[in-house]
Amino acid sequence: MSLFFAAGSATTEMSPGEFRKGLYEALDKLEKIKPRRKVLAVPPDFTRFHSKAGELTDMASEYYGDRLTDVLPALGTHKPMSETELATMYPKTPKGKIRVHDWRNDIVTLGEVPSEFMHQVSEGKLDYTWPAQVNKLLRDGGHDLILSIGQVVPHEVVGMANGSKNIFVGTGGVMGIHRSHFLGAVYGMERMMGRADTPVRRVLNYASEHFAKELPIVYVQTVVNKSAKGELVMRGLFIGDDSECFEKAAELSLQCNFQMLDRE
Repeated sequence: MSLFFAAGSATTEMSPGEFRKGLYEALDKLEKIKPRRKVLAVPPDFTRFHSKAGELTDMASEYYGDRLTDVLPALGTHKPMSETELATMYPKTPKGKIRVHDWRNDIVTLGEVPSEFMHQVSEGKLDYTWPAQVNKLLRDGGHDLILSIGQVVPHEVVGMANGSKNIFVGTGGVMGIHRSHFLGAVYGMERMMGRADTPVRRVLNYASEHFAKELPIVYVQTVVNKSAKGELVMRGLFIGDDSECFEKAAELSLQCNFQMLDRE
């Protein structure tokens, strides 16, 4: 388990050239471990346009060329991206590589988080199992690298978005999505927002550790907020294959994107 690149602070303003350099530094390290023959990118859809993930996906496409064979936007249960959205968000990624996540028909279940664990993390409120579901392309596509690209930002269901959420929710099925969202609801949004360690995150981590070890996933995580000029800037970029990558990004996102208030 490794952290291949980590840089950023609450005052950092990374230019496209700088985050391209950071991405390529991480990808070079991966190539030294093992040259990659078939790469899948899993970026967000247009609802996360401001994440800088579109630019990073284009950069990955330029780096790998024909070895980047598939790009699967993490739709969850959203509608597929339009031609205009694809051209706006991924202008340099060949459209013939775009795959549509069909959450009704293309789902495989890697395993089930047991009801006992769900009961524990929900403080006794729930006792159902949770299916660790992904698009079949992740399991059956024959890729030797899966780049999961996205922004770590406060989220009312999981506390902080991204990390393995991009995989199990972004490419998941309706049962896993609904059950994880309901877990967040019964635990309480006000207890979750801006926190990296939450019941939903623990379920996602359980699924990653128990059912997804064979998937060659590397996370490319951004932290974005507004500069003094009111422009969206990248504050941090974190790339790695384990939870440390997400946790570092979440720590910075909390500084940049969230304001904690004292209880009155």
